[in-house]
Amino acid sequence: MTDLRRFNGQVALVTGSANGIGKAIAQRFAEEGAKVVVADLNLADAEKTVSEIVKAGGQAIAVGCDVKSSAAIEAMIKTVIESYGKVDILVNNAGDVTISKHFFETDEAWWDHFLDTNLKSQYLISRLVAPLMAKSGKGCIINMSSGGATRSHRGMVAYDASKGGVEAFTRALALELGPYGIRVNALVPGLIATRPEHLADGAGARRDATIPIGRGGTPQDLAGPAAFLASEDAAYVTGSCLVVDGAVLVQQRSPQIETFPVSQFPSVDSL
Repeated sequence: MTDLRRFNGQVALVTGSANGIGKAIAQRFAEEGAKVVVADLNLADAEKTVSEIVKAGGQAIAVGCDVKSSAAIEAMIKTVIESYGKVDILVNNAGDVTISKHFFETDEAWWDHFLDTNLKSQYLISRLVAPLMAKSGKGCIINMSSGGATRSHRGMVAYDASKGGVEAFTRALALELGPYGIRVNALVPGLIATRPEHLADGAGARRDATIPIGRGGTPQDLAGPAAFLASEDAAYVTGSCLVVDGAVLVQQRSPQIETFPVSQFPSVDSL
């Protein structure tokens, strides 16, 4: 556990933090003294994460929230204010990356799911939290992006579009909120293993082979960068997208694995 206590007296709201990257970030903020709101669609898992944080000596509450719902977001913010009175740090981590489809096989519901979950949710939550930060004269918003914002994945047209929107949203919001003392940045994770299947049946080794630094990422690899962006060490950093990917995006070579290969594309006869 780190000895730093950079966030004593601060409140950090982390969405999608019952598991994976969000959980690691929530735990890191708690370790550094923040009161943490673990918000997630899966309330049971969120409560388990809170129990772990409290057992480790931190402070946290669990809140169930479907980030696609304006009403649920409003209820979440109400609970946060009733519990802690403010929000100093917002991490818009909630998102989905699980439904891969070729463009020919997609429909409007699939498109709307990704845009609502990954992008619109960040707008809806920030719209409610930013005025609270502005009244206190400071705040930090961290949005979760992806390599798909500037590169492309097969089978993930809507996901990539949503993450491209996240980075544009981050830049624009930094300009709008800067005069109020609020910084807005994004994290860009690389190949991060957040579920057991990411490492099963040799998948981990195949993935590691594509990464210049020599290993795949873990959720904890994002916790330190998130803490940095929220800290005073990053007081002059806003409108930026911090890439945390082991140099995946800078390499000029074809990936050695493809998660959605051409062999899975629909045949012309099926169209």
